[in-house]
Amino acid sequence: MRPLALLLAALIGGSSVEASAAPSASGQPEVGLGPVTKLPLPRYASLKTDRVNLREGPSKDHRTLWVFQRAGLPIEIVAEFETWRRIRDSEGTEGWVLHSLLSGRRTSIVTAGKSGDKAAAIPLHAKADDRSEEEARLQAGVIGSVKSCSGTWCRVIVALPQKGGDIDGYIRQDRLWGVYPNERVE
Repeated sequence: MRPLALLLAALIGGSSVEASAAPSASGQPEVGLGPVTKLPLPRYASLKTDRVNLREGPSKDHRTLWVFQRAGLPIEIVAEFETWRRIRDSEGTEGWVLHSLLSGRRTSIVTAGKSGDKAAAIPLHAKADDRSEEEARLQAGVIGSVKSCSGTWCRVIVALPQKGGDIDGYIRQDRLWGVYPNERVE
C-alpha cells in the first residue's frame, strides 16, 4: 500500500484504502482487487449524472475540488473506501466520489492526434480497417459508448445530434482514453 494510503487509513480509523499500482513493463496497469467491490483496480467506468462533486477525501466533510457536469464522462477508478471511489479523469485530475454517482457503462473520449493537435479530426470507420469508408470525423474530446474492442480497434456509438442521431463505427483503440492498450472488451 502506498504511504499516503497508509496515512489516510490511519487517519480514518484503520480501514484500508487500496490504490492502483504503477504500470507494468507491458504498459498495462498492475491489477489488484478493490477491498470493497472485489473488482479489478484500476478499471474504467463513467459518470452516471450531470453533476458529480470530486472531493479531496472520501467523505462529504472533505472539500469539493471540482464539479463534473457531464454524464457519461469516462473515468478510471483507482481506489476504494467504503462507499467512496477515488477516480482519475482523462487529464489526470484525481479525487473521491460517491460510488452511487458512477456507472459501469464503458465510455471513452477521443484523444488528440500523435502531434497533439486537438483540432485534427479522427476518422470513425464503417469497419475495423483504415481503408474502410469513414462514417464521421471526430474531434478530440468527443465521448462515445464503447460496445467492443479487439485490442486494436473499438466499436463505439457516438451521439451526433447535428446528423439526427447516433452513429456507430470503429476507431483505433490508441485514439481513445477509457480503454487500456490492447484491452479486449466484449
